[in-house]
Amino acid sequence: MEGCEGRAAFVLLLANRLGVMRIAGGKLGGYRAGAFLLFAMLAGAAVSAEPVPAENVAQLLDDTESVKTADYASFIRQLHELENRTSELSESQTWRLRYLEGWQAAYIGQNDKAKPLLEAVIKQGPDSGLRIKATSVLINLLGVEHHYKEAFEYLDHALENLPQLNDAEARAHILGEASQLLTEAGQYDLAAAYAKQIIASYPSGRYNCLGHLYELDAAVLGGKASLPDEVFQDALDRCLSIHEILPADTIRRDMAIQALQQNKLDKALSVLEGHYEEVKQISYSQLTAEYEVLLAQAYWNKGNAALAQKYASATVDIASKSDFIDPLVKAYQLLYQIERQSGNLRDALAYHEKYVAADKGHLDDIREKALAYQVVKQQVETKKIELEELNRQNQILELQQALDHKAVVTSRLYITLLLTVLASIAFWLYRLKRSQLRFMRLARRDGLTGIFNRQHFVEEAQQTLRYGAKSLRGACLVLIDLDHFKDVNDTHGHVVGDSVLRQSVAICQQHLHSSDVFGRIGGEEFGILLPECTIIQGLERAEQIRLAFQATASDEPGSVALTASFGVASTAHYGYDLRRLLLAADSALYRAKRDGRNRVVISMDEQTPRAAASADGSKPTDAHPYANSPE
Repeated sequence: MEGCEGRAAFVLLLANRLGVMRIAGGKLGGYRAGAFLLFAMLAGAAVSAEPVPAENVAQLLDDTESVKTADYASFIRQLHELENRTSELSESQTWRLRYLEGWQAAYIGQNDKAKPLLEAVIKQGPDSGLRIKATSVLINLLGVEHHYKEAFEYLDHALENLPQLNDAEARAHILGEASQLLTEAGQYDLAAAYAKQIIASYPSGRYNCLGHLYELDAAVLGGKASLPDEVFQDALDRCLSIHEILPADTIRRDMAIQALQQNKLDKALSVLEGHYEEVKQISYSQLTAEYEVLLAQAYWNKGNAALAQKYASATVDIASKSDFIDPLVKAYQLLYQIERQSGNLRDALAYHEKYVAADKGHLDDIREKALAYQVVKQQVETKKIELEELNRQNQILELQQALDHKAVVTSRLYITLLLTVLASIAFWLYRLKRSQLRFMRLARRDGLTGIFNRQHFVEEAQQTLRYGAKSLRGACLVLIDLDHFKDVNDTHGHVVGDSVLRQSVAICQQHLHSSDVFGRIGGEEFGILLPECTIIQGLERAEQIRLAFQATASDEPGSVALTASFGVASTAHYGYDLRRLLLAADSALYRAKRDGRNRVVISMDEQTPRAAASADGSKPTDAHPYANSPE
């Protein structure tokens, strides 16, 4: 059953990288669904045969595991038979049954049932290969639930025990997991190193094909120097020689990505169009969506807006149903650009809102993976140093006992040396602790400006609003968006753009109180929560900041004229729900942008007249119920 197990390995490992399944907003979308979809597809490609009825439970166990991806119906039937014959199982066979039950629970999405079964096998199973297989499945489940720190901890433990593992199939599983998970965390060199181990261990066959695929993924997604066509062709030949179509088409996707990076549009289109129908016939939605969004990008770069819109819309149809975040983000961005170029500003705005929302979620997920990897890495280093310190202390105790019998000067000197080493280790432990604290700060702060990032701003703002609600003290939310910031980047470059963002933060901080909550919402947009603040006070403070921005404008050649638009919402009109305040302030901000920018607009509920204050002294106007204008 090498073919069945090889396909199972490919499904589990490839799906982990693709992030096919996410659980967000009540949707079931991620790599588990994609993996099991592939299981069903590959079962159709496998040789269909009814398993021979087993005369003993050992044979039945082998048959059950061998058909779990090739014939799921037979797998379920034989699993029930095993559960009815538990009295005939030995202890090791019982643990194998628990692994199969955990696998089956994961297959149908019963994570609460699967996790304790798999964890029990990992901790108490008598066979190292079985423990590694259970670890591989559990890592996938933890990724589905966005528990990346636990996933990396299990992966580190499995890799630590890898030298003692004799099960070749289990080794390939965990090396593939390592390569894919590290690629997701942005550790491309380390991911490529694990892929090379798979290639070295399997000079030919299915795992060799997968090893080359993982290595190419790490290189292309990591933005390495251009790979020669011969490298891609060699990997393709290895997969096609054993009729592995899906990994071959995935390699072609990487070829198209590199061609687009090099602006070789005809080459990218040749690869994508030549195998697009084949990918659709495979019925693997994730790869189909990736092909379609790459086709849309290529046609857009060639100036064919009609075909670009066709493939981008097809991408949205697939990706939005299964929560395929990366192609969905790219498709929304393209559709926004297409509609904006066509002059359909309302549709462009709608696509831009969807793009921003999807992109923020995608970036938060990537940041969470990278931070989880760094935290686990620091924990591992700290554990190693602590073990070294314990060993040194034991050596000191042994030497002290020896000194009771022999007062040897050289032994005393050696103790002094060991104490010095211990002091050095304590110093490094201190530095590692500081490094861990630094990573925690980075998780809360925006890397460019040093103020709260979106996630921590939301947490702090919600806490402040809860306190305000209990004490019946009002608050105002102010959203700030820099005017014409895209023009600054296009005209002066991103270095000047970054400087403008830092200057904007400095201007705002000059007018903030110690109790105000200030954060970067995204791009050139900032948010300020003003506790114990009436709507009039909120308007006055927003106007002060607006005038401070306006005062920085200069007529000198080459200088950047800096103004901002403001949207204000008060708890007096929208209550203490942060989401309602954000929507109201966002609507007011959109009106400020649409009415000419460089102004403050207040949003009030439908029962209350709405007012606006602007730089040109115009009369108050109603806030318009639209979201941000795409800048």
